[in-house]
Amino acid sequence: MNIRAVIFDLDDTLLRDDRTLSPYTVSVMRRAAAAGVHVLPASGRARDSMRPYVEALGCADAYVACNGAEIWSPEHRLLQRFSFPEETALAIVAFAREHGCYAQTYDETHFYYLTENRYAREYAATSALTGFYTPDMEDFIRRHPTGKILMMDSSPRVAQMLAEARERFAGRASVTYSKSWFLEFNPPQATKGNALRWCADRLGFLPGEAVAFGDSLNDLSMLQAAGLGYAVANARADVIRLAGHVCPGNMEDGPARTLEQLLWGDMPS
Repeated sequence: MNIRAVIFDLDDTLLRDDRTLSPYTVSVMRRAAAAGVHVLPASGRARDSMRPYVEALGCADAYVACNGAEIWSPEHRLLQRFSFPEETALAIVAFAREHGCYAQTYDETHFYYLTENRYAREYAATSALTGFYTPDMEDFIRRHPTGKILMMDSSPRVAQMLAEARERFAGRASVTYSKSWFLEFNPPQATKGNALRWCADRLGFLPGEAVAFGDSLNDLSMLQAAGLGYAVANARADVIRLAGHVCPGNMEDGPARTLEQLLWGDMPS
């Protein structure tokens, strides 16, 4: 396989458990970029939550935010955006209210949440974004384009709501998750797999010439669109089963070690 691009999730895939990038991973990605491989971070995070990692890598050709709802240049200029029709976004908020579920939405720099609870505090800590309590989220949505709505609840409740949400919003939303307590809604065309296809067309390679790395349900479209799709060893069991290939986990720098082996046949150090 002629590898022309690498696309990868951040949390639980490229990032270690403390949400840092190892120097080894940064060096491999920069070496790949210097060899002409397009480097494409792809996350459910919003732009400014991804920005420190994009800048630490220092070699991305573009990056994919909000599960594919946005694509940004390495200079943080918007290249592509998908947003919900207003009535669909309002219906998703109504779904959250119906289930008594925490919900939030975004702009590029902040998140806006429906209910004051620990989920807002924990998300602010892990995303490095500032959140604003927004009890009238419907008014906010009427005034802002909405490309992602995230709900949080216990893992069993999210599993139950996933099937119901996919049925209720079939054809109107892509419903997925990146963590077991997340339930993520995006416009139907906003997937990491479609973002890979868009980047391939823009940058001049084929999706089949990309290698992809991920760990969760929101990564599957990307893993399956790429020529080689790797689930990290710490990925969900269903993702490992469907990905096709497995590499070492995020704590072992699995994506970087695998990419190094694929590109140069180097034995991982």
